[in-house]
Amino acid sequence: MNILAAIKREERKLEGQLSKLQRQLGGVRAAAKALGSSASRDLTSVKKRVLSAAARAKISKAAKKRWAKIRAQAKKVTG
Repeated sequence: MNILAAIKREERKLEGQLSKLQRQLGGVRAAAKALGSSASRDLTSVKKRVLSAAARAKISKAAKKRWAKIRAQAKKVTG
């Protein structure tokens, strides 16, 4: 029965943390609402940087060249 008591204690602890976080979230939402439309901008709207196909090919070629050099040095050491 000790296991059950430990689980119940953990559950109460987590529920306390959840209620604390919900209160904090409410405060943040209230602050955002008070700021109005200036805070309504989505944070997920950050644009991703896009590489052209040529840039990706150039990076790939350079990486392959670096790995070939590392493999060649490893072969010299073991060979």
